[in-house]
Amino acid sequence: MKQLTILSGKGGTGKTTITACFAALSENAVFADCDVDASNLHLLLNPEVKETVEFKGLKQAVIDPEKCTRCGHCVELCRFDAIEEYRVNPIHCEGCKVCVVNCPAEAIDFVDRVCGHAYISETRYGPMSHARLTPGMENSGKLVTLVRQNAQRLAEENGCDLVLVDGPPGIGCPAIASLSNVEASLIVVEPTLSGIHDLKRALELLRHFEVEPLVCVNKHDLNTENTDEITGFCEENGIAMVGCVPFDPEVTKAMVQGEPVVEYRPESLASAAIRKAWAETRTYLGV
Repeated sequence: MKQLTILSGKGGTGKTTITACFAALSENAVFADCDVDASNLHLLLNPEVKETVEFKGLKQAVIDPEKCTRCGHCVELCRFDAIEEYRVNPIHCEGCKVCVVNCPAEAIDFVDRVCGHAYISETRYGPMSHARLTPGMENSGKLVTLVRQNAQRLAEENGCDLVLVDGPPGIGCPAIASLSNVEASLIVVEPTLSGIHDLKRALELLRHFEVEPLVCVNKHDLNTENTDEITGFCEENGIAMVGCVPFDPEVTKAMVQGEPVVEYRPESLASAAIRKAWAETRTYLGV
């Protein structure tokens, strides 16, 4: 079983579009949407949820009104203004536990709270693991790990050859969690100055974790000069370029219809380029 994580330096580069198309073109794969803060792969793969699991992340302080002496010590210590009238506001509580440790009456408990849900689903292309983080909640790196674990379990149970991971944008904790034990990572980059900068940051992350990098330029024809710079940089540093996808209005039309463009309009320019990129990626992965 091989694992491929698709990353981008920022949101909106086309990462999920490429992932959905790869899913449609794959033959024996499991899909994982690890962009739990803003998951949207389900919009293109239309999964049918089979199993739902509560995700418990950051804990929350809770004041027992029967034990509380209303001394005000917790109010003074809380730096997040989370305690109002001796009740903890769950939106403001950061789970730092300062009030719990320092309460003289031992009237504050530290309890689990549901921060989101993880799902096991079935799509027309294969099994899918995904999740949704509750707005305002944190600890998404831990939820990404849960999604990855569920995907690996599905791959083992179904005898799949590949786990295809739609990773989070950026280089933070969620992105790091999406990279553990993967054979390679495909970075989707746009031909802009900020895109080039984000590409180099993502490559540094992959280098640190010893993950094989692959690069795909999306909307390459919008700025051929920057595309040439990206291509030259990859050649100089021995980084594999698996494809360049042109700007194509059919991609947006496919998204509106909730379908990968390779199925919605197989003969389009973008579809042809994505199929070529998938063939190159399969060659590097050996699947």
